[in-house]
Amino acid sequence: MSDQINDRKIEHIRAIENDPATDRDGRYFDRIHLTHRALPDLDLAAVDPAVEFLGKRLSFPLLISSMTGGDHELVRKINRHLAEAAEQCGVALAVGSQRVMFDQPAARASFELRQFAPSTVLIGNVGAVQLNYGFGIEQCQAAVDCLKADGLYLHLNPLQEAIQPEGDTNFAGIAQRIGEITQSLSVPVLLKEVGSGLSSEDIAAGYAQGVRHFDVAGTGGTSWSRIEHHRRNDGSDIGLRFQDWGLPTPLALKRAEPWLERINLIASGGLRDGLDMAKSVILGASLCGLAAPFLRPAAESTEAVIAEIERLKREFVTAMFLLGVADVASLRNNRALILDER
Repeated sequence: MSDQINDRKIEHIRAIENDPATDRDGRYFDRIHLTHRALPDLDLAAVDPAVEFLGKRLSFPLLISSMTGGDHELVRKINRHLAEAAEQCGVALAVGSQRVMFDQPAARASFELRQFAPSTVLIGNVGAVQLNYGFGIEQCQAAVDCLKADGLYLHLNPLQEAIQPEGDTNFAGIAQRIGEITQSLSVPVLLKEVGSGLSSEDIAAGYAQGVRHFDVAGTGGTSWSRIEHHRRNDGSDIGLRFQDWGLPTPLALKRAEPWLERINLIASGGLRDGLDMAKSVILGASLCGLAAPFLRPAAESTEAVIAEIERLKREFVTAMFLLGVADVASLRNNRALILDER
């Protein structure tokens, strides 16, 4: 089992590299038009994009979303470059699923990232379905302790598990088990999807169990259904049939609007640039997660990741300036800035 999980991490990376269509490129945010201000009454240099998340200050609302982890030099290099860049730029970082480190102890090194990111927000990651397959508070706390994390993602991926050849598909009673972890863990639990979106019903179920941070992770970006399609050898095309299944990220954000005064919302899934980030914050997000744009830079160097972060920040600040908005608090959930939608 340990070798199988570790090898799967590399197979996922190779599938993304070899099949550009694993990125579904939905461009759903392009349908949202914002109100340009020709007289913004602002100095661009005075625009403040900083935010606070999990008790720490970030330079702007960027989360480098979960990608990978395991006992492989490529994986260790990717995670170190991401952590070093996140620290230098003052943005948050979430790691890929930490399940592998329990089956293969050598994989722990790929998650021991606090040494490279001593002060910024780090978020651990465990599959929620594993709570039905032997995981409990001991494993969740160990994942947090390994990373010295500020929070723990419990990710929901029923589609990926259904398509995955060796998938774990018993999601019965998972909400209650999430509640048990939420009550006992030393850091906040964040509930997320992995690319098919959280519905308002999902948020309600998580909220009832004490969760207060939700990552909608909608469609429009990386399709794990298509990625798992490449790992099947039974001739089935079910992974392709469901490659676009789910809620587009802007729609998931809109449906979460009634919860905004009670929860922190993270937007991820198909965000491409700083403009998509601005639109996400306008729709209520406190943080914006991107993963695919960082994979190639992370395989190259810390400097390449920093360049990508700086590009996103420049675009985000420019969007704020052109909207006449001086700080993120004035941007968040300010739907009056939406001109129209196609």
